[in-house]
Amino acid sequence: MNIDEPISADELWWAEQRVLKIQTKLHQWASDDPARVFADLFNLVVDPAFLMIAWDRVRGNQGARSAGVDGVRPRLLQSVERAFLTGLREQVKSGEFAPLPVRERMIPKRSGKLRGLGIPTAADRVVQASLKLVLEPIFEADFLPCSYGFRPKRRAQDAIAEIHMLASNAYEWVLDADISACFDEISHPALLAPVHRRIADKRVLGLVKAFLKAGVLSEQGISRDTKTGTPQGGILFPLLANIASVLDEHFAQIWQTDMATRVDRARRRRHGLATYRVVRYADDFVVMVCGSRRRRGDPGADHSRVGLRRAAPVGGEDHDYPPRRGVRVPWLPHPVQTKRGSRRRYVYTWVAKRSLTSIKTKVKTITKQCTNNH
Repeated sequence: MNIDEPISADELWWAEQRVLKIQTKLHQWASDDPARVFADLFNLVVDPAFLMIAWDRVRGNQGARSAGVDGVRPRLLQSVERAFLTGLREQVKSGEFAPLPVRERMIPKRSGKLRGLGIPTAADRVVQASLKLVLEPIFEADFLPCSYGFRPKRRAQDAIAEIHMLASNAYEWVLDADISACFDEISHPALLAPVHRRIADKRVLGLVKAFLKAGVLSEQGISRDTKTGTPQGGILFPLLANIASVLDEHFAQIWQTDMATRVDRARRRRHGLATYRVVRYADDFVVMVCGSRRRRGDPGADHSRVGLRRAAPVGGEDHDYPPRRGVRVPWLPHPVQTKRGSRRRYVYTWVAKRSLTSIKTKVKTITKQCTNNH
């Protein structure tokens, strides 16, 4: 086959079927045996089908318009994509591949502060995407239902629905918090420890560690090492952050030990104790509490083991709202109110003002364009 020919739709379909079949097996094996260690995964990372699907996702992403430190945009490689993947595969297989530092871009936040975004090179993105295709089905078997961020077939709206359901069932006190500088401060050894428990392939572990240690090139052209943290913008790093999170296990263990049955929850209420559940999306989380606001536990205690800490809430205190004032959560307001003429309480939902303003602005712009065209 001509090496200059673009990858056809038939080839992509074949590659996708092969990758899906292998992912299904990996996930099944990991689910059947929580203690299973996978020792031979490197051949999958450099498998042509995995690299092809990884490349397809990289070139189809919005970030395909951005270049890394080498100045090469993924979209510019489409004319030589077959030769690019062939050369990249040989580099990774031979051990010659080494990740380059990510190019840092400072993005303004709504608060007025700046957030650092790391842009890897096109080659690094493809290898990261291939690693994710291999590792994700294994660790998805270990992730708990309370986690919604950066997971397949899960989104922020699903987390909102979970919060809505809990608030409708008497979980009316809310602790709204996040993990301070999660991507900047997370400890590399603590991050790699849970990976080691599942992965024994030294070449795969070496690639993951190499990406963590690749470094950052700032907008001023200054290079710095990455001794802690993971640059935001990498394809692999959100998965690693989910693997390292101890918040889910912390609350799941408490639930299974003290609150798993109705009898357990009734006993806690008789003793004046609360029951609570956590809903997490990446480094943002809420603790939904049924009962006393004084008995919610400390959700930030275990994160010190991985070099993280809970951010100080706005105004210097936790976002707790009594039932008479309703419940408010970070993604969408959910006030709990008593229906007029009854004692039943319902969760009411409305569109946030910021979202409504944005929609109105877009509608006005479209209407104005249509008027001008006619």
